[in-house]
Amino acid sequence: MLDPKTLKPVHFLWSFEDGVATITLNRPDRKNPLTFESYAELRDLFRDLVYVKSVQAVIVTGAGGNFCSGGDVHDIIGPLVEKDMAGLLDFTRMTGDLVKAMRDCPQPVIAAVDGICVGAGAIMAMASDLRVATPAAKTAFLFNRVGLAGCDMGACAILPRLIGQGRASELLFFGRSMSAEEGERWGFYNAIVEAGALMETATEWANRIAAGPNFANAMTKNQLNTEWDMGLHTAIEAEAQAQAICMQTRDFERAYQAFVAREKPVFEGD
Repeated sequence: MLDPKTLKPVHFLWSFEDGVATITLNRPDRKNPLTFESYAELRDLFRDLVYVKSVQAVIVTGAGGNFCSGGDVHDIIGPLVEKDMAGLLDFTRMTGDLVKAMRDCPQPVIAAVDGICVGAGAIMAMASDLRVATPAAKTAFLFNRVGLAGCDMGACAILPRLIGQGRASELLFFGRSMSAEEGERWGFYNAIVEAGALMETATEWANRIAAGPNFANAMTKNQLNTEWDMGLHTAIEAEAQAQAICMQTRDFERAYQAFVAREKPVFEGD
């Protein structure tokens, strides 16, 4: 099983402290693009986090003043031109599996975005649970600018739920950059902070989550995912069952006892 204290990934940086893991895309000379190998390693890491209870929140960010410039032009785009349909489908399914893994891991994921955040980088920010950006953040789902459909890695499913169908259509058809101010106003970004406060803010959010009822937080993320394709009555029943399960946790009892004692509850995730 993955040990967050000793993990040393090959294609990005990793740190872990007080329940909070930080993934840093670390090719700053190229604005942190992804390769076949880094896609796969990120996918496998998020899959493994399902079984790692000591990690309670995850921050994803980039080095050198940028988040991620998407798929590497030389390492990915060039080779894709030479692949047959089977090879292309292997690739697109693998990239989609990264988004599935980010959504399926129980830990809330916070994207801390500075500078360039485009292509697959914009998708990773989109697939996160919370997003904080600097004023310099430039976010673009630029697939149609390279002759591809905007329906990449779940963009047509997730993006309209964040910013609305019309605004998502604008970004996906035009491939234009969304400013940080637009992103916050539209609901893509939860907050904009100065560059010097980016990681401080993301870490503060992650620490607040890590100090919370982690079992219940995981249940919330699960319901946010599964209720997308439910009708209202089915969703209300699913939430009734989820909440009844949470009411059996010791954290729920701890919260009650703390309230009675007029103390702040200390949650332990069980």
